[in-house]
Amino acid sequence: MQQREPIIPIKQLYPGIAWFFVILILISIPGYDLPKIDNWLIEINYDKLIHTFLFAVLAYLFMRPVMRSALAGREKWNWLIRITLAAILYGITTEYIQKFFIPGRSFNLADWLADALGGVLMFAWFALRFKKMSGKV
Repeated sequence: MQQREPIIPIKQLYPGIAWFFVILILISIPGYDLPKIDNWLIEINYDKLIHTFLFAVLAYLFMRPVMRSALAGREKWNWLIRITLAAILYGITTEYIQKFFIPGRSFNLADWLADALGGVLMFAWFALRFKKMSGKV
């Protein structure tokens, strides 16, 4: 029996896997080891921008290989949805990890919503590009 080539070579997923662990390391920093920040940064909720950025990059690094693959259009859509849901689930999981396992950190619903926003923004971006590529827009 001949083994067939994977549709998405695993090497193309390495950046996403690495970023997954970067996020895990960052959320594992104890609260007392985090740098002190200026009040104006707190007022503009800069940390929500960071959460959105981290999870948008995570989603991008997994969605890009899918969109460049030889998968059929419907399969690509399914994978984009799965990756988005996985990013959202990972976001809430990181909040619970902080709450129960990381000293000086807590669960923050707004942080999770920012994480989810990052995944959803990347889904929307790739969905728009996919529609343009397939001539549906």
